[in-house]
Amino acid sequence: MSAMTEVLKDLEKRRLRALVDVDADILNEMHASDFVLVHPSGGTWSKAQYIGGVVSGEIDYRKFEAVSDVEVMVDGNLAVLRYRSTIEIHVRGQEPGPLECWHTDCYRRVDTGSPWQVVWSQATECA
Repeated sequence: MSAMTEVLKDLEKRRLRALVDVDADILNEMHASDFVLVHPSGGTWSKAQYIGGVVSGEIDYRKFEAVSDVEVMVDGNLAVLRYRSTIEIHVRGQEPGPLECWHTDCYRRVDTGSPWQVVWSQATECA
């Protein structure tokens, strides 16, 4: 396993923890300005909608953890991560509950010296 693979796995773990901890500084730093999430219901949220929802409490992650190995493909300044997670979430007044999803997250960096940021994220609910 390459050192870059480990860096990206740790970065994703840090991002998930920041979502649960509602760490706005880390979340803003880690999500690209053009970030888009395709959530399990099939809709999309921009960075402002997603991070804003987490910070306001409209999107309340109580647990968000990878439960499978995080697979990583890296090519230059683009990386794709794929894993399965377990989530406990409360969204916009809905009854909180557990959710299991597959995730595909695309990270990029401007050049080898710049930080990685997640630009696309897709969560698909497991049947």
